[in-house]
Amino acid sequence: MDEVRIIEIKKSIFEDNDKDADKLREELRSKGVFLLNLMSAPGSGKTTTLCKTINALKDSMKIAVMEADIDSDVDARKILENTGVQSIQLHTGGMCHLDAEMTRQGLDGLNLEDVDLVILENVGNLVCPAEFDTGASKNCMILSVPEGHDKPLKYPLMFSVCDLVLINKIDVMPYFDFDLKLCEEYIHMRNPNATVIPICAKSGEGIDKFASYLKQNVKAAKA
Repeated sequence: MDEVRIIEIKKSIFEDNDKDADKLREELRSKGVFLLNLMSAPGSGKTTTLCKTINALKDSMKIAVMEADIDSDVDARKILENTGVQSIQLHTGGMCHLDAEMTRQGLDGLNLEDVDLVILENVGNLVCPAEFDTGASKNCMILSVPEGHDKPLKYPLMFSVCDLVLINKIDVMPYFDFDLKLCEEYIHMRNPNATVIPICAKSGEGIDKFASYLKQNVKAAKA
């Protein structure tokens, strides 16, 4: 009896996507466009954080946003209404992540002329989005205080692929058993090079540091 043939589909998918992502990243670099891939669990405050940050930056650079969700256009409308910047909604057809080709399709739907910064708000999920390279210049995630300081231990890949971690909702730390110092230690266990910025999207605390981080990277993308 012949041996059963095993095909490593998942590995092939990842390898093909990585090649597409590298190609997209190089294309964006040649255009001087910085693409930020923003990830988190649902309810962490991604869209609120974006609204505050975009309003702090939009007078100094041109920004476009891609909102990814399984359904609805709630977030894209919120971005447009609260910031006025170019915003489109991406529907994933039930998929819990975006890959490089899906990101490219989203970019094709934007007018990238003179755009300096594109922000991709990925699907709310701490697992799937971390597995797929979108072709972004940098990966960022938001961890909110109510989720707990132990999340870097439970979702290692997400924290290991992120260049920047925003710890949001620090205003409610007194009401939760959240240890900021310990959380930062856990993050750096997964990724020693990750930048960590505590923020409160509601009050705006720490948003200036996030905005400064983006300004520096957008400038570097055009060098």
